[in-house]
Amino acid sequence: MPEQVRCRAVLLDRDGTLVEDVPYNADPELVTPIAGAREALDRLRASGMPVGVVTNQSGVARGLISPADLVRVNRRVEELLGPIDVWQVCVHGPLDCCDCRKPRPGLIRSAARTLGLQPADCVVVGDIGSDVEAARAAGARAVLVPTPVTRAEEVAAAPRTAPDLRRAVDWILAGAR
Repeated sequence: MPEQVRCRAVLLDRDGTLVEDVPYNADPELVTPIAGAREALDRLRASGMPVGVVTNQSGVARGLISPADLVRVNRRVEELLGPIDVWQVCVHGPLDCCDCRKPRPGLIRSAARTLGLQPADCVVVGDIGSDVEAARAAGARAVLVPTPVTRAEEVAAAPRTAPDLRRAVDWILAGAR
């Protein structure tokens, strides 16, 4: 039987996973944490687990949000949820053919590298199929935390699901087996 490798870092999607999804949010005052997100991240931090954010933010490429607005919104996320060890943000549009836009693996590979880890050392937590697909493509494990916008086929295809972020963190801290 292959040995289980414990999770050494958790990479989370931003919108819909850590904070309520406000499409193309350019206003830090509109940032609202998902219920229990601060407590879940604090549990990870208390265990010594680095936490990162891997997020697509195509509003920048579309001209709907400025890079400065994006920085302010991400800063507000940290004010509300605590320090994030690594941020990896794709500001490209869907047709830009970059390697970083989920479901491609670039954000996850880059976040892992920044933390001095391999993607296989990480668990990615997200709310839609592209989060899970990016994790798979990078060689990381994934947990899908469905929301009302998560499609049924994304839930069916996910290797692991959790009803909320707290339970996803329970699984991660139990050894991510």
